[in-house]
Amino acid sequence: MNTLKKCPACNSEEHKLFLTTKDYFLSHENFNILTCQDCGLMFTNPRPLDSDLWKYYQSEEYISHSNTKKGLVSSLYQAVRSYTLSSKEKLLNSFVSRGTLLDYGCGSGHFLSYCQTKGWSVSGVEPDDGARAIASQTVRKVYKTKEDLLASEPNTRFAAISLWHVLEHLPDLNSVISFLNSSLERDGALFVALPNPQSYDAKKYKGHWAAFDLPRHLYHFEKGSLCKLFEKHGFVLIETKPMYFDSFYVSMLSEKYLHGKTRFIPAMIRGLISNFKAVRSGQYSSLIYVFRRA
Repeated sequence: MNTLKKCPACNSEEHKLFLTTKDYFLSHENFNILTCQDCGLMFTNPRPLDSDLWKYYQSEEYISHSNTKKGLVSSLYQAVRSYTLSSKEKLLNSFVSRGTLLDYGCGSGHFLSYCQTKGWSVSGVEPDDGARAIASQTVRKVYKTKEDLLASEPNTRFAAISLWHVLEHLPDLNSVISFLNSSLERDGALFVALPNPQSYDAKKYKGHWAAFDLPRHLYHFEKGSLCKLFEKHGFVLIETKPMYFDSFYVSMLSEKYLHGKTRFIPAMIRGLISNFKAVRSGQYSSLIYVFRRA
């Protein structure tokens, strides 16, 4: 395990314990979440060594890396996917004209494949070998690392770059955000989807909130700390958008972690309450942050 003495975003050594919980998904190991007292970033600490992170993804139930439909949660996730692919592409197209798209952390490539059918010229980065192999069946330009992309497409600038629940997984946080800035067209848009620890369902489930997803999620962003980090790298936030379905999906997993079984009706009620409260507060279970270069 790697114990961080400094905040991964601002290098401050001033932080305090937010909560201690466990990896309910796979390892059942305990982990802490600390809050930086200077920039507000919440981060998992200690966390696995970078070389060991892959071990915490080795499950067929890790949906973004597979096409599994086993179990109620996975089946519902796959059923909703076709709608969310369409809504994400429409969101991109409302900020930029169709052109070049980079999906960073593209998983098994469903979003890239869909956008390709809509006229986008697409590229992806995906470190997981199995997920990348699936993506490569329909998308030609999928790379293991950003360095591989730069070697193959050295002068490409993208009209749109998306990270759908990816930023929270990346150990080299500052390096990636710097790369995103240099890879985005001047009038391009960056779309970053993240779980929201300020949401109703996060506060209700606390340590059992599935979107903490320790230790796969190395960071836990709320709006203030996220904007500080991206401003440091030359971005400005222009809009936030809700992800309505996430409250239901996360609540289903959280019910399972809390009670040891999937409780469909309580999860649906909890998801509805979360979305209802967020209409006024803006604190949806997950949010899409839209940035442009400053």
